[in-house]
Amino acid sequence: MATIKLGGNNIETIGTLPKVGDTAPDFDLTAQDLSSKKLSDYRGSRVVMNIFPSIDTNVCATSVRKFNEKATGLKNTKVLCISKDLPFAQKRFVSDEEINNVTNLSDFRDGNFGKTYGVEMNTGALRGLHSRAVVVLDENGKVIHSQQVPEIGEEPDYLSALKPLL
Repeated sequence: MATIKLGGNNIETIGTLPKVGDTAPDFDLTAQDLSSKKLSDYRGSRVVMNIFPSIDTNVCATSVRKFNEKATGLKNTKVLCISKDLPFAQKRFVSDEEINNVTNLSDFRDGNFGKTYGVEMNTGALRGLHSRAVVVLDENGKVIHSQQVPEIGEEPDYLSALKPLL
């Protein structure tokens, strides 16, 4: 379990993120077209998982915009923006913002991603949603960067997340 903050108040997550060197667990998330996507679908590509509570909050939306901008120059890299938002909300956001370098995926069906990756918040006002975190994988699904953002209202460390991919 990780202890993070929301507005200075302690919140606990259900577990901890995979650590550098771990093999990332597979997942079953929902794409904007309601199809199922698994981590194994991205095997052979480097993967940045931008995990957050909701696309409809300022910091979450900013992280999607920034990763979209920075993904343009990354070779053989897929950026997955993962939340519990419905695919319809994710689709509206990327359409309105003209976001086209990231893939939004939803954990709304069963929440197993949040549990498996240890990011589901189990206390506080946002309990049930994902905490803010970034997990970066190499082409073989090994974790090469992992960050649990300590304060939900803060952005992730983009430079540290992307440095192993440069």
